[in-house]
Parts: sequence; structure tokens; C-alpha cells
Amino acid sequence: MTEPIPSAAETSPAAPVLTLEDVHVRYGGSHILQDVSFDVPATGVTALLGRNGVGKTTTLRSIIGLAPRSGRILLEGNEIQDRTTARIVRGGIGYVPEDREVFGGLTVDENLRLVDPDRGVDAPVVARLFPDLVSRRGQRAGTLSGGEQQMVALARVLLRDNVLLLVDEPTKGLAPKLVTEVADVLAEVARSTPILLVEQNLPLVRRIADRVVVLDAGAVVHRGAAADLVADADLTRELLGVSMRREGAA
Repeated sequence: MTEPIPSAAETSPAAPVLTLEDVHVRYGGSHILQDVSFDVPATGVTALLGRNGVGKTTTLRSIIGLAPRSGRILLEGNEIQDRTTARIVRGGIGYVPEDREVFGGLTVDENLRLVDPDRGVDAPVVARLFPDLVSRRGQRAGTLSGGEQQMVALARVLLRDNVLLLVDEPTKGLAPKLVTEVADVLAEVARSTPILLVEQNLPLVRRIADRVVVLDAGAVVHRGAAADLVADADLTRELLGVSMRREGAA
């Protein structure tokens, strides 16, 4: 029996959730991002890599509307480059900045109720992914460890309905055990919500990322499968200045 021929819809890859086309960012006389173009697929983790100072955080800030940019940025096919940050967030992009930006004088529960006034730490996603925060609901966020503050920042953004998460250096400065916990959370979240992740920890990238985009001097110099990059020691050293053999485990 002849098998039916799949339809175009069955064989075509899913449209990307995010597309950057010819994005430039200038601050004063500095040209920070130069013709940055890449897609973020609608599934899994895309890692945005590069040496320090090449424009990774600026790329995330340009997407969320916190950096002056030109070019086109499309979320689910709709242009967002002229929208305000508030409108972009309402449109479904969640942003976890590098410095976490928790409110240190508020409790864990109060930080989360800023997003979900009715449930806060009692929201099901918090109990499922961040059980330690439930037990610390009354503790002021400023007294938490760096890893615990990172969990508050992640929990807060996950209380919204997101179509994409932008996560900037979530394991920076964390102890190895906490790096593993953050990686576990991101891997679980990525099963339902795509993530664009800025991260320096290559073992973590190897563990949870599907694709990579590498920046150098504000321009895209490499796109491809994460597994292919981290398996190639020479290419990793050339693009990132590091070797997987010298990196610790995630």
C-alpha cells in the first residue's frame, strides 16, 4: 500500500517565535549591535553566546524595548520594534535581567504578588518549580542568597502567560549546586515556553540548549546546533575563547 504524502503543513518547520532582521543599536558614537539577524524557534532553548562585551545583553534589551534600536523585530510574525516595553511584555515576552532586580525590602510572597496579586507564592507554578520559595514566603528577598533571588526572579516572570522568555546570565556567580537547580528549572520551563538564554556556562549550554547564536563585536558570527558547537573544541575556543575541557559541570 502506498503511504500518503504528508501535507506541506506536516512537513514544514514551525514558524519562529522571534525574528531579528538587521537590528542595530547605537549609543552616542558607539555602534553596539551591527546588522544582527537571527531566529528563535518556537520550542526549546536558544543560547546567545559570546565573549564579554560583545552585545548579548544589549540584544535582549533591544528585543524588550530597553535599548534604542533600528531594524525589524517580529514576535510571532508581528512587528514589535516600535512598541513600548510595557506593550511588549503584555504581548508575551518575559524578561529576567542579569541583576535579577528583586525588591529586597519586600518578602518573597510580596515580590510575586506584584505580578499575581491573588496568589503570589501560592500559584501552582511556584509550588511545582520553586518549593523552597514556598517555605520562605515571609522572608525579605534582600536576605536571600543569590541563587534564591534568582529563583524569585524566575518565578515572578513565570506567573505571566509568556510566549517567549529572555533570560540573562541566570547562573552568574552561583555555586555549582545552585547552577544545577537553575538548569533544572530552565529545562522544565523550556518544555512549554521557548527561551532565549544568555549564558557563559558551557556545560549548562550543552545540557539544555538546542541551538546557539554567537556574537562577536556586535555581529552574528555563528548560528547552529548547540551540540555541534560544544563538541568542537577548536571552534569553541575560536568563537568564545574557552575550551569545554576547562569548564566545570552544570
